[in-house]
Amino acid sequence: MWVEDWASAAACRESQPDQLFVRGAEQNKAKQLCAGCPVRTECLAEALDNQIEWGVWGGMTERERRALLRRRPNASWRSVLETAREKGGVTPPVTV
Repeated sequence: MWVEDWASAAACRESQPDQLFVRGAEQNKAKQLCAGCPVRTECLAEALDNQIEWGVWGGMTERERRALLRRRPNASWRSVLETAREKGGVTPPVTV
């Protein structure tokens, strides 16, 4: 089931935003915060569909998201991720 108001259920909702907008090795810490998040897929779809350039979203860094966008530049990521999750329980990181 897709959560429309995903931000209110995000694991990071009570953390400092600066924790998710970091560089280098600090990104691994930020990605760990996403690991058990119940709305990780929704968060990632938001970042991909809106081509958000900065920060860790849905457990993926800017570089990882750019790679997905290059492979499927015209995709509706919400549809892609929602379908993948329904078919096999897939949660990010995604390889499409």
